[in-house]
This record gives sequence, C-alpha cells and structure tokens, in this order.
Amino acid sequence: MYIIIQYALPSLFLGVVIGYFLRRYIARIKVASAKETAEDILKEAQKEAEAKKREALLETKDQLFRERSNFERETRERRSELQRWEKRVLQKEENLDKRVDVLDKKEKLISNRERVVESKEIELKKAQEEIRKELERISGLTADEAKGMLIRSLEEEARRDAQSTINLIESEAKVTAEKKARDILAYSIQKLASDITSEITVTSVSLPNDDMKGRIIGREGRNIRALETLTGVDIIIDDTPEAVVLSSFDPVRREIARVSMERLIADGRIHPARIEEVTAKVSGEINQLIIEEGEKAAFDLSLQGISPELIPYLGRLHYRTSYGQNILAHSKEVANVAGMIAAEIGADVDLAKRGGLLHDIGKAVITEGEGGHALLGAELVKKFGESSVLVNIVESHHNDREPTSAEAVLIQAADAISASRPGARRESMDTYIKRLESLEKIAEEYEGVEKSFAIQAGREIRVIVNNDRVDDDKAKEVAREIAKRIERELKYPGRIKVTLIRETRIVEYAK
Repeated sequence: MYIIIQYALPSLFLGVVIGYFLRRYIARIKVASAKETAEDILKEAQKEAEAKKREALLETKDQLFRERSNFERETRERRSELQRWEKRVLQKEENLDKRVDVLDKKEKLISNRERVVESKEIELKKAQEEIRKELERISGLTADEAKGMLIRSLEEEARRDAQSTINLIESEAKVTAEKKARDILAYSIQKLASDITSEITVTSVSLPNDDMKGRIIGREGRNIRALETLTGVDIIIDDTPEAVVLSSFDPVRREIARVSMERLIADGRIHPARIEEVTAKVSGEINQLIIEEGEKAAFDLSLQGISPELIPYLGRLHYRTSYGQNILAHSKEVANVAGMIAAEIGADVDLAKRGGLLHDIGKAVITEGEGGHALLGAELVKKFGESSVLVNIVESHHNDREPTSAEAVLIQAADAISASRPGARRESMDTYIKRLESLEKIAEEYEGVEKSFAIQAGREIRVIVNNDRVDDDKAKEVAREIAKRIERELKYPGRIKVTLIRETRIVEYAK
C-alpha cells in the first residue's frame, strides 16, 4: 500500500504538470488562431472599404462629367442666343445710321430751299415796292387814295351784280338744289374706293402639332394662366386640330396675345418667365405700331397740327371694327368724302377732313368711360386743344347735339355714305331685323309693359307702360332691368338707350 502511494503521487504530480502545460499550449494555439482570424477579417474589411471608395470616386467623376456636359450645353445655347441678339442689335444700329443719314440730307436740302425762298421773297418785296412808287408817280395819287377810289367803284358794281346774282340763284336753287346735291354725293362716292376688313372677336393661332397644346398649358396650367393674366385674353384649347383660339373684346389685347404666342411657339421655350419677357416686348412693339398708324392716317390726309396725344387714340382705331368695317379706314374714308363734298360746295375742306378723321375717335376710349362714343370723342378732342367747331362736329355726328356748322352736317352725310355703301358693313338685313325684334321682345316680357318700339336703327328702345300697374319707383326698376338684360343677352355696337314712358291720359267726350 505504501509502495502504491509512493508511485502514485509522483505520477499524479507529473500528470498535473503535463496537463497544465498542455492547456497553455492549447490556449496559445487558440490565441494564435484567433489572431489570424482577426487579421483575415481586418484585411477583408480593408479590401471592402477600398472597393467602396473606388466606386464612390467613379460615381462622383460620372456626376461631375454629366454636370459639366450640361453646363457646356447651356453655355453654348446662351452663347448662340447672345450672338443672335448681337446680330439683331447691329442690324438695328445700321438701319438707324441709314435713317439718320437720310434725315441729315433732307434737313440740308430743306435749309437750302428755305434760304432760296427767303432770298426770292426779299427780291419780290423790293420789286413790288418799286412798282408801287412808279404807279404813284405816274397817277399822281398815293396808294391809299387809289385803293379807296377802286374799292368804292368796285363796291357799287359788286352790289348791282350781287343782287342780280342772288335773284338768279334763288330762282334756280329751288329747281337744281336736289339734283346738285345728288350729283355731288354720287361724284364723291365714285372717286372713293376703300378696302373692307372683317370684324372678329376671336383669333386662331396655328400650331406645328397637337403636342404643342400641352406645352402651352404647362405643368398644372401655369403657362396658360401666365399668358391669360399678362395679355388679358381668354385662351381656348379644344379639340380643334393644331390650333388654339384667342378670345377678347379688346382687339389690341388680342393682337398682343397672338403675336406673343406665335413667337413663343417659334422659339420653343415656353415658361412663365419667358412668357412675361415676350409679352412685354410685343406690347411695346404694338404700342409703337399704334402710334405709326395714327401718324400715317394724319399724313395720308395732309392734316397738320393734330395733338401728339391724339395720335395713339387714332392708331387704336386700326384694331377696332364695326360690323366688319375697320374704324380707322372708315374715318379716313369719311374724311375724304367730306373733303370732296366741302370742295364742291365751297366749305372749309381742311376742317371737313379733320372732322371726318376724328369723328369716331371716341370709339378708342369707349371701353374706358361711360356714354356714347360721340360725346366721349368730343370731350377727348376738346381736352387736347381742338376748336369748338370741331368739337361740335364730333359730338353732333349722331345727333347727340345739334350741328352748328355746315361742316358738321357734311360729316353726318359722309358718315352715312361710308357706313351704308354696298360692301362697307357686313350685317345682313335678317340679322338687323332679328336684333330689333329681340329688343322689343325683351322689353315686352316685363309685367306692366303695353308696347315697345326699337327706333334709331336699334340705338334706342322706347317702352310704354301701363300707368295703373307700374308706379314711378317700379318704372325706374323696370328700365334698369331691361337695360341689364339687353347687356347680357344681345351683342351690339356702341350703346342702346332705354326710354321708359309712363303717362296719365284722361279722355272724355262731350255729346
């Protein structure tokens, strides 16, 4: 037993020592293996990070390349646009230089002619003075004495001739006056020929394709809203192929919208900022064209001294029509007819032509004020310094005032000739009669109305009401409602006067 214990204890100790060192060795092997695994994971992570870094760099380079390409493309487009603008500016400068040269030459020519005329006038005055002195020496009378004797003798002879002429004229006038008047009017009409334009309230704009409609509308309708807001017209986009319709009562606004839209379609860039830029530019051009049309009308009729403030109103008439007749062309036509008639009867030709050109100028402001165009036009020409005679011509050409001169009556006749001659206005007789019937029908639908009459070619309607059923207060209400309903339901030029008549009639018979 002792021997067994003696040998067992060293073996146990040796086993413990061997187990301890074996565990340390195994632990070292595990630590080394763990280090190798950690190093492998670290290397793999580094490789993955490097790969992601390279991908990020490549993606950043691609993005930079795309941005650079877009920037270069936009730069090229802007550069080409600037070049186009530079060419236009250079062309305009060249045109201006040419006009300046022409004006300088004309000024030099005019100044030379003025000097020649002045020298001729001085020579003429000297010659007249010499002749007068020689006549005084020969006759032994002064110029005043000779003039007095001549005037007295001429006065006596003129009185005798004038009285006999007056008697003869009075006897012939009754026979020939009507025939002469007809001949003058016929002769004046035959000498005149004018182009007639169509009256429209809408304008159609052609499109290159139907896809352009979507670009005009824009995202959520922002483009079409910008166009309608800036131009003041209604833009109608329907199923009509390759076309949109512009609608407005104001022809100047409609023209601005048409030109602006055509330029935007041709340019291709349609967005609110571009729309605002184009419409502002077109508005300036149309306003300049209005002034040029007004100046051209005055120049064509050889009228001098028209106030510069009236010229734009004249130009606006170029864009207004009445039953298919262009108002500016009609005004020039009236001026020509009135001038011809005035020349035939010995009236003031210049005043007649001036009154004819300006008689409808109130139609240029008819949408900006209350009242008929005749009275509005009279206020306008009076404001800008025209004579009282011409003011009366304008305000009396539709009998809103009594004419006070022969020229005023001539303008009435010339206006009627221009408006009623064949082909001048395109309203048919059927349309005209229907409009009169509609006026009377509207008035007669109100309670208490006994009868209505459309008079003055539909410019006035007279309504007769039953005195027992309609009192004074209700009469005012009925007249106001009739006027408002006419405004809503009918289309007509100028304005329509509603006159409501309420009266008491008592009739008794003596038997």
